[in-house]
Amino acid sequence: METFKEIISTIRQSLRSEELDYTSGSVPRAVILLAIPMILELSLESVFALVDMFFVGRLGRDAIATVGLTESVITIVYSISFGLSTGATAIVARRIGEKNHDGAAHAGAQSLVVAVIVGTVLSVFGISFAGEILAVMGATPEVVRNGAIFTRIMFGGSLSIVFLFLINGIFRGAGDPAMAMRSLWIASGVNIVLCPVLIHFFGLKGAAMATVTGRTSGVVFQSYHLFRGSGFLKFRAPHFRLDFGVVRSVVNVSWPAAFQFIISSGSWIVLVRLVAETGGTSASAGCQIALRNFIFFILPAWGLSNAAATLVGQNLGANKLRRAEESVSLITKYNVVFMSLVMILFLFFSYPIVRFFTDDETVVRYGTQSLEIFGSGFIFYGIAMVMTQALNGAGDTRTPTIINFFCFWLFQIPLAYLLSEGLKMSSAGALAAVPAAETLIALVTWHYFRKGKWKEVKI
Repeated sequence: METFKEIISTIRQSLRSEELDYTSGSVPRAVILLAIPMILELSLESVFALVDMFFVGRLGRDAIATVGLTESVITIVYSISFGLSTGATAIVARRIGEKNHDGAAHAGAQSLVVAVIVGTVLSVFGISFAGEILAVMGATPEVVRNGAIFTRIMFGGSLSIVFLFLINGIFRGAGDPAMAMRSLWIASGVNIVLCPVLIHFFGLKGAAMATVTGRTSGVVFQSYHLFRGSGFLKFRAPHFRLDFGVVRSVVNVSWPAAFQFIISSGSWIVLVRLVAETGGTSASAGCQIALRNFIFFILPAWGLSNAAATLVGQNLGANKLRRAEESVSLITKYNVVFMSLVMILFLFFSYPIVRFFTDDETVVRYGTQSLEIFGSGFIFYGIAMVMTQALNGAGDTRTPTIINFFCFWLFQIPLAYLLSEGLKMSSAGALAAVPAAETLIALVTWHYFRKGKWKEVKI
C-alpha cells in the first residue's frame, strides 16, 4: 500500500511545475519525474496525428496524399524548430546544472531572438511557393490544384511551430517538463476540437486552419508563463539585447542539431517521393496512414528520450559524469521495453489498424504492408533516439549529424533505390530501407556514446 501511495505521489509531483534538483538523489526517480510529463507532452500530439488523419481520410485519397506530401516537406520546418529547441535545452540545462539561473534565462532569450528571424523567413517562403512545393514532391496536377491552399496555410504557421517547440525546449532544459506538457496539450487539444469542425465547413484547408490555430494557442499559453516572472527562469529586458557571444553559442549547438533533423527529414522526402513514383497515389496514401500510426507510437518514445537530454545536460553542468551515464542507460532500457511491445502490435495487427482509417482496399493493402515494414525496426528506433538525445543534451550535436548523414544519405537512400527500382520491389523496397538505416544508426550512436567524448564538450 505504501509503495502504491509513493507511486501516485511521484506521478502527481511530476505533473506539477515544481523546481527540483535532478543532479542529486535517486536516478530512477529523476528519470520518472522528467519522463512522465515528457511522454504525456507528446502523447496528445500523437493522438492528434491520428485524429487528423481519420477526418482527412474521409475526404479521399487525394486529400490524404496532399497532407502527406505537404508534411513531408514541412518536416524541414520541424527540423529547424527541433534544432533550435535542442540547442536551447542543452545550453539552458548546462547553466541550470551550474546553478547559473540568470545565464540560463539569457541563453533562452537569445534563442528566441534567433527564432523570430528564422520563423519569419520560413513562413514567407512557404506561402510564396506552396504550389511549387507540391509539384516538386511529385503530386499530380489535380493534387497541386486542390491542395496548394492547405500547403500555404500550413507553411504560413511556421513561426508558431518554431516558437512552440523552442519554448518547450527552454522549459525542459530548465527542468520544467510539466509546463512544456501543458503547452503542447493545449495546442493539440485545440487542434483536435477544431479539426472535424473546420474540415466540415472548409474541407481540406480547414485541417490546416485547425493546426495553425492550435499551435498559436499553445504559443500564447507558453508566452504568458514564460514572461510573467514566476517560473523557473526570470526573463528581464536586458536578456533580449542582442548578445553575439551567446547567439554564437546557441547557433553553434543548434545548427548541427537542425541538420540532424533536416538530413533525416530530407531522406524521408526522397522516400515519400519514391513511394509515390513507384506505387502511385494509393501507395502514397497508404504510406501516410502507416506513417501517422508510426508517429503515434514514436512520439511518446521520443518524449522519454528527451529526458536523457535534460539529465545529461544538467549533470554535466554539475560535473556528475557517472550520474549522466547511468541516466541514459536506464532510459534506454525503458525505451526498449516499450518499443518491443509496439513492434509486436505492428507486426500482428497492422491490417485492422490501417482499416480503421480508410475503406479503400488498395490503400489498406499498401498501408498494412508499410506498417509491418516500419514495425520491424522499432526496438532499434528506441535505442537510436535515446543515444542521439543523450549526445545532443551534452552539446555534442555534430556527432549525431555526421552519423545521420552517412546512415540516411549514403546508406538508406541508395538502398531504397536499389530495392525499389533495381530489384523491382516498388514502394515496399523503398520503405524497407527505413528499418535497415535505423538499425545502423542505433549501433553507431551507441558506439560513440560508449566512447565517452561527449563528457568533454564545453558550451
